[in-house]
Amino acid sequence: MSAHFRELLKSIGSGTHTGKNLTRQESAAAMEMILSGEAKPVQIGAFFIAHRIKRHTGEELAGMLDTYNELGPKLQRKPFMGTVIVLGCPYDGRSRTAPITPLTALILATAGVFVVMHGGARMPTKEGIPFIEIWQGLGVEWKKLSMVQVQQVFEQTGLGFIYIPKHFPQADALVEYRRDIGKRPPIATMELILAPFVEEVHVAAGYVHPPTEVTFRQALKLRGLRNYTTVKGLEGSCDLPRDRTGIIGLSVPSGNDVEFERLLLHPTDYDFGGKEVPLGSTAELIEEMQGVLQGKASQLMSAAIWNGGFYLWRCGICSDINKGLSKAESLLNSGKVGNKLREIKTAVGF
Repeated sequence: MSAHFRELLKSIGSGTHTGKNLTRQESAAAMEMILSGEAKPVQIGAFFIAHRIKRHTGEELAGMLDTYNELGPKLQRKPFMGTVIVLGCPYDGRSRTAPITPLTALILATAGVFVVMHGGARMPTKEGIPFIEIWQGLGVEWKKLSMVQVQQVFEQTGLGFIYIPKHFPQADALVEYRRDIGKRPPIATMELILAPFVEEVHVAAGYVHPPTEVTFRQALKLRGLRNYTTVKGLEGSCDLPRDRTGIIGLSVPSGNDVEFERLLLHPTDYDFGGKEVPLGSTAELIEEMQGVLQGKASQLMSAAIWNGGFYLWRCGICSDINKGLSKAESLLNSGKVGNKLREIKTAVGF
């Protein structure tokens, strides 16, 4: 098998004139050999570096997603579930700006949207604060749950978190390669549009560089995913900025096809412009988040309303962004979002 992998590696690592991209099937096979350990460590490192230099294609990402979805954990849809959204953010966390995504997830779950999050522990290249530490600070111990238990909490509360080190250790084993090569491998891009869910789902994915969005769209089209939102967000997350115009991509399902629309969202048009909230210590972040859940006015509260309102509209809960903003503010100020966190803590049971 390592000989087969060597041939795939030669395809992408042979340079500008003789190298070629992998097909979707070849990329899926390569990723299966990587996750199963059939590829040798030196081959895996070379594969990641070659992809970094060459730049991966949408077809190659689609193949990687095929294998991750085949081998990895997935949450299940139940008949009573409506919209399910996956909030895709970089696994290596945040280091400069306060993450809004957990608050967005709580707002959406409070409004009846089912939310899937996924990620691991601190990892390169950024070694920023990961979601699992934020949830721990809020009193939710996702890392202790089995997948059966995560499914139960998901069904009961509308929020589920897949912790990669526990639920997909084959993928987590690749973290050391990320640390050793010092650059983000293609799986770091793939993770942003990973949808660990059975059946139709809405994917919200953040990115930094515009070509990444193009690759996202190519991969998602090949995968047949019809509902997605792309965001040139804070530190590559799906968190909308407030200090600049939001560059957003919207899929618009139309018959058997999916059209794409560009939305330039100006926070100042909605009176939500402002500076981004800087990231201090984890303890400071948790204290600020607790304040938001208690309805206390702050810059983080404004960021939570801005993001929550947008995604309430995008998930079909509200007919326009203004109504979404009003609903997000009402849910926070009424204490309902804080109650949702307490419900999740009770369901998790630790």
